[in-house]
Amino acid sequence: MTEKIAEIVELRKTYFLGGFAVEALKGITVSFEKGDFAAIMGPSGSGKSTLLNLLGCLDKPTSGTYYLGGEDVSQLTDDELSEIRSTRLGFIFQSYNLIPQLSVLENIEVPLVYQGVPPAECKERSAELAHQVGLGGRLKHRPTELSGGEQQRVAIARAIVNDSLIILADEPTGNLDSATGTEILSLLSRLNEEGKTILMVTHDEKIAAKAKSIIRLRDGLLVNGGELTR
Repeated sequence: MTEKIAEIVELRKTYFLGGFAVEALKGITVSFEKGDFAAIMGPSGSGKSTLLNLLGCLDKPTSGTYYLGGEDVSQLTDDELSEIRSTRLGFIFQSYNLIPQLSVLENIEVPLVYQGVPPAECKERSAELAHQVGLGGRLKHRPTELSGGEQQRVAIARAIVNDSLIILADEPTGNLDSATGTEILSLLSRLNEEGKTILMVTHDEKIAAKAKSIIRLRDGLLVNGGELTR
């Protein structure tokens, strides 16, 4: 039986803007399996970014339940959510979100430093991952000295350095040309083949086609009752 790595049940998220209630998610239920590579799609305002934020423990649901690795993380404190993010989740953003003052190696090390991993182990693990993503010769370079594709490779290495349960990718090829975007997608596919679970927001059908499954949102609801296209 395939293990559910993430499961949300009747998840709702309501924002209050200028005295008005805006329902970003309207009670959705869906699960993701260990080793899945799922694309989350939908038009602007559909709720896909809100869903990714909740899956990434960057926000709390208004109601409903979120199980991550079998643990209910729906109503944890901010400190507890911070711990979950640093130890069990990896993030890849469209804008890379690298620290400009740090080198490639130091950017990859950041999650390990927050966990208190000894410096020698930080460097060893981070250097190994830098080599795996094709940046072995760029360890001392800073983000401004790298191409967009190279910066995203640093972000990917940083996302997996803590052996995260899930990699959450928000439009990971959005700032890249098509050729470089294809390279990044190939890298994500390789990581998935090695057992990594990846949840990726995208608006591009061609990019979503690279995933193993697709979840579609519209107006805060799952299209087709939340059935994943596999």
